[in-house]
Amino acid sequence: MKLIVCLGTLAAIALPSLAVASPACTTEPKSKWMSEDSMKAKVDALGYTVKTFEVTGSCYEIYGKTKDGKRAEVYFNPVSGDIVESEIDG
Repeated sequence: MKLIVCLGTLAAIALPSLAVASPACTTEPKSKWMSEDSMKAKVDALGYTVKTFEVTGSCYEIYGKTKDGKRAEVYFNPVSGDIVESEIDG
């Protein structure tokens, strides 16, 4: 029983530190967001090659490559299509 309590305590301490919060991209309701197809077209026009496109919190998020072939993780405001945060490797 003590082992279960210890493991539960360790999990409660460790898990919050592992969570990575996505940025707050908008406070607008989803009814105001551009369609996923429109956002995908905008991302394509910006030169990204998209491997994964998803909704994360209040953002559209892509994983893919830049036009220069660098690995990219980019969060977009789903209303304006503006880049809110990006991580480009390479």
